[in-house]
Amino acid sequence: MEFAYYPGCSLEYTGKPYDQSVREVFKALGVGLREIEDWNCCGATMYMSQNETVALSVCARNLALAQAMGNCDICAPCSSCYTILRKTNRQIAWNPHTRSKISEALAAAKLTYDTPVGVRHPLDILVNSVGIETIVKKAKFLFDGLKVAPYYGCQIVRPVEDFDDMDDPTTMDRLLSALGADVVPYPDKVRCCGGMLMTTYEDVALDLNNGLLTSARENGAEVIATVCPLCHMNLEGYQAKINAKHHTNHHTPIVYFTQLVGLALGLDSRKLGMDTLLVKLTNPRLKTQAVEVAA
Repeated sequence: MEFAYYPGCSLEYTGKPYDQSVREVFKALGVGLREIEDWNCCGATMYMSQNETVALSVCARNLALAQAMGNCDICAPCSSCYTILRKTNRQIAWNPHTRSKISEALAAAKLTYDTPVGVRHPLDILVNSVGIETIVKKAKFLFDGLKVAPYYGCQIVRPVEDFDDMDDPTTMDRLLSALGADVVPYPDKVRCCGGMLMTTYEDVALDLNNGLLTSARENGAEVIATVCPLCHMNLEGYQAKINAKHHTNHHTPIVYFTQLVGLALGLDSRKLGMDTLLVKLTNPRLKTQAVEVAA
């Protein structure tokens, strides 16, 4: 099993631990990742505000490069990259005029995109292709009831249902539960963190993230697991500002779901980027898989 890997800009910098943990987990599970050579920024939402055709053409370049790699889908960990790549695929399929314009732009760069390439999220790949049962069998440790709030964010299950329910996704819940975590009820699991509002309307974003952190705490979570580098940054990096504004005392570790999977697989915590957490997950409470099986 092999995928064309599209890390995207965030995973090169602020989301580097996500990149590290995805690579390490996939390697441990025997899933190949070939990074798309000379990939470019997906544009996120910024290009769309200027010229949609240009934005889609820029993103389509990555799809064309992946197509040239052979018969494999793209693995895109960043929620925004995942969403924009899929949106570009839909526009090419649904809109003949847009498809023609994008083809013209790609031809100028001596590229073609005539065989659609699938775009998948690591969570989807791990649960639906590798399989939860396989992951549990390969786990060296299981979590000893670590209380986790699974935060999907507003993008990877929207705007149309693909691998999980739009309103109440359970893929991450099931994966982490199978690895011994106590997944707490988290009604805010698909509410928006504000995304880039943190750089434009900070007060609004701080309010949104305060709600997410408060909901997790009130439901007993010891840690929030995320699937998105921007959600991770907002929830982790702004806790001090949130506390100052709302007179709260948030001190909740924010981790990527792949970091938790990696810990269960017995991988080096430093290679998973656990040492970079601003709020440390000091005691993940792991017990050996052998003990769990014997029990």
